Amino acid sequence: MKKLISVFILVLSVAACTDDFEEMNTDPKNASENVPAATLFSNGQKALADVVSSSNVNLNVFRLLSQYWTETTYTDESRYDLSTRNIPQNFWNVIYRDVLRDLREARTITAADTELDEVTKANQIAQIEITEVYAWSILVNVYGDIPYNEALDIENVNPVYDDDAAIYNDLLTRLDNALTSMDATAEGFGSADLIYGGDITQWIKFGNSLKLRLGMTIADVDPGKARTAVEAAAPNVFGSNDDNATFQYLATPPNTNPIWVDLVQSGRRDYVAANTLVDVMEALQDPRRDPYFTMVAVVPDDPNTPADETVMGFRGGLYGRSNSYSRFSKPDETITAPTFRGVLMDYAEVQFYLAEAAVRGFVVPNTAVQYYNNAIQASMEDWGVGDAAAAYLLRPDVQFTTGNAFERIGTQKWIALYNRGIEGWTEWRRLDYPKLLPPPNAVLPAIPVRFPYPVQEQNLNTASYNAAAGAIGGDVTTTKVFWDVK
Repeated sequence: MKKLISVFILVLSVAACTDDFEEMNTDPKNASENVPAATLFSNGQKALADVVSSSNVNLNVFRLLSQYWTETTYTDESRYDLSTRNIPQNFWNVIYRDVLRDLREARTITAADTELDEVTKANQIAQIEITEVYAWSILVNVYGDIPYNEALDIENVNPVYDDDAAIYNDLLTRLDNALTSMDATAEGFGSADLIYGGDITQWIKFGNSLKLRLGMTIADVDPGKARTAVEAAAPNVFGSNDDNATFQYLATPPNTNPIWVDLVQSGRRDYVAANTLVDVMEALQDPRRDPYFTMVAVVPDDPNTPADETVMGFRGGLYGRSNSYSRFSKPDETITAPTFRGVLMDYAEVQFYLAEAAVRGFVVPNTAVQYYNNAIQASMEDWGVGDAAAAYLLRPDVQFTTGNAFERIGTQKWIALYNRGIEGWTEWRRLDYPKLLPPPNAVLPAIPVRFPYPVQEQNLNTASYNAAAGAIGGDVTTTKVFWDVK
């Protein structure tokens, strides 16, 4: 009898609990409803800004490839060991998973929203498209052929790779469609837009500036298409530093500047300025040295020089070698501040593209020398040393002449793109200036001109990987992306 009573009580207890059964089996930490498109768009923007701004040695080593920074104790990456830390795979995954996947889902939700007026919907989809095009172009510039048309489909775990030139052509078409569909008098994502705060006029400028970038990137391999894109975009690009596409980080985690996270919060002392860049800027007496680097005691080479004659200055560590953290200039405290902005594109970059376009004979509103001078002026103003630009531009080793146009544009653009390693590396490959060399102890015979594909692609998407590797001429760091023909 006691057993029957016990069983009866247990059954009553279970029955009572079933009233809250659904609540008990709901994870309070995961959303139960669909995520809004605006949230996904914001997340995609932040993930994009984070990955291009990051200085994490496991993810973004482009400042090392561009020879802006070098390492102190662990020198693998500045000697071009990309495989030990699986860097190509980490970078690939962040772009596909954290950037493009969020943006694609945001577009799907926006397109299906029946309560959204059509003009606002068109603006939102265009904002997503422009951001996607930016991310896709980075992947092509880094890897060459990539999964594109069949990518981001969770039902297809073995997407084929698309030709990199064909992808670029499609990106230009998508940009044109996005720009045509935008209405500056209507709304977009509003405050969920973490780059321009919903200002569609700014997005139109950003889209045209990105079109200019893509057009100039293919200028050596397809000058006709490049001319068409550049001449159409040129009148509508950024007009000042006020138009820069930047992501404003906050003072408290988790929305802080990734460089602060990597170098300050972590307490790591992995990087110093590279002598490659510092020596060039020292020779030019470039006023951007101060906002770029910290100063250190520069000990004279002569051991007989009195100690009191030691002066403070800028000194870069030997690129690719072990370097003492205390003896060499570091990235300036401005750059490592938690609120330092991430930059997707700026006015100086745009002006350099237009200078090059003028040199190539494209029809643009001003002359090459005007654009070149504007670019340097804009860079210096952005870094807080604009008053020094006029004197700098009078230097014979800085002045623009048609006889050395690409060398001057390439070198000055490389300096201006400091702290934007991806674009610094891309423009060095494209313009072939300055003349960078690998360190003597490099593990590869040449500076990488592309990332190899991720190991996961070799193992899990083998057939597509093998086809892509064969199509590009081998999955190695010396195989050039389609636009790199010099």
